[in-house]
Amino acid sequence: MPPVKSKEEPSLLSLRDVSFSYRYKPALKNISFEIKAGEQWVCLGQNGAGKSSLAAILSGRNTAYSGTYNLTPTIEERGVQIVSFEEARDLRSRERKLDISEFNENAFDPGTTVRDLLRSIEIDPEESLRWITIIGIKHILDRGIRFISTGEMRKVLLAKAILKKPGLIILDNLMDGLDVVSQKSMRALLEDLIDEKWCLLVLCRQPEDVPKKATHILILEKGVLFKKGERNLILSDTYATNLMRKPALRFDRLPSTLNRKSLPPMTGPLLSLESVSVRYGEVQVLKDINWEFKSGQHCHIYGPNGCGKTTLLSLILGDNQKAYGQNIRIFGKLRGSGESIWDIKEKFGQVGTELQLDFVRQMKTLEVVVSGFFDTIGLYKNHNDYQKRHALEWLKIFQIQQFKNTAFDDLSFGIQRMILIIRAMVKSPAILVLDEPTLGMDSYNRKIVLEAIDHIAKNSQTQIIFISHSLGERPRCINQELHFKPSGNAYTISVSETAVQSLSSQ
Repeated sequence: MPPVKSKEEPSLLSLRDVSFSYRYKPALKNISFEIKAGEQWVCLGQNGAGKSSLAAILSGRNTAYSGTYNLTPTIEERGVQIVSFEEARDLRSRERKLDISEFNENAFDPGTTVRDLLRSIEIDPEESLRWITIIGIKHILDRGIRFISTGEMRKVLLAKAILKKPGLIILDNLMDGLDVVSQKSMRALLEDLIDEKWCLLVLCRQPEDVPKKATHILILEKGVLFKKGERNLILSDTYATNLMRKPALRFDRLPSTLNRKSLPPMTGPLLSLESVSVRYGEVQVLKDINWEFKSGQHCHIYGPNGCGKTTLLSLILGDNQKAYGQNIRIFGKLRGSGESIWDIKEKFGQVGTELQLDFVRQMKTLEVVVSGFFDTIGLYKNHNDYQKRHALEWLKIFQIQQFKNTAFDDLSFGIQRMILIIRAMVKSPAILVLDEPTLGMDSYNRKIVLEAIDHIAKNSQTQIIFISHSLGERPRCINQELHFKPSGNAYTISVSETAVQSLSSQ
């Protein structure tokens, strides 16, 4: 049911016994809480706790719930805005449908630019420029939405939400996808918004992410409101905060490696780029990139939002036409020398936010994993019993086989990401490309994924390319670093060897 106006207006927002089930599976159970004037609430919970389901109800995206949800007239009139991956997915989906690049002479369509998106909001230009500057997106105003990074998209969605001046802003794991510098500035902005009395609800996964000036916290656990109250009381409750932490997970022996019939014997580097540059119109993205990735190496690629990490990956994964006419060799073969995109993709396993947001909805988890054999976003070919058994073996390695018949979009963002890693590994790829693989995960699941990557590196023939924003959290198997750094109006790279941290056998 849609939110109704509160008669007595005792609070800005209130929920009473709100429950929600998705395909007969409970996602929220009898949730009751209220936000009063001057309060700033945080909803804390691990992957699958129910945070996104709660946000969908509060933002009006979901009206199929029981119980009552009341808003004061002020908030109802000004509306509710949400910054989330679902919003990013919907925006990118719309842009893909409107893409006309195949009909353009230069095969390029910028689509809706960031400027166009924000200009559609009726607001004083000076006020708009002030927030654009504060949030740090002035340099991408004329870039198409389809061509900005995950972190940049988060900033754009925040600017869009603020410029609408809503009664409530829901921030669903705002720091996800942001580099270290952007996270620091975003935390400062968050505190400023609280000081300016904006009505916020911040969703996060661990106590460390709770804003310092938040006044109240509610903890969700498996769809149930486990605890709520003043910030300091909740964070001082050892039992409540320990709920966010779980014991370590040990992995079983990996499934047998599939035969790689298409992989030729290699004497030189697996990947080689020499003096590679990429430009889109007037925007120089990459400049004079030189890199070799050899047998036995596991590379960590890092750099700030918008530096060109995703562009580099698209060149080697066969998704970018800018690779043609440049000195790019993939498994010894020059790009554009007669290979098909499928010849390239069958050698790689790939995980990234774009893939996750694009994936066909309503598919069962096991179908998603099996689709990795065919390198398709969706399952369009018949799969055999062996492929099904092999996929189930991988699900058991991660101890998430209980989700095999669960719809992919019923799962939390973090569990989806783990399933995509499994999907990438079922075909025993020569190279596993992991673009921010721990994005959207709580600390427990991040640890599991990093340990799983090390387990794969130690116990299989697959080599790892791990992409992140900084030198921080990464697998211990890394023995090569590729660092993006500014070079004039673009980015170039520096490459170095690094010592491998000790890997214990699992």
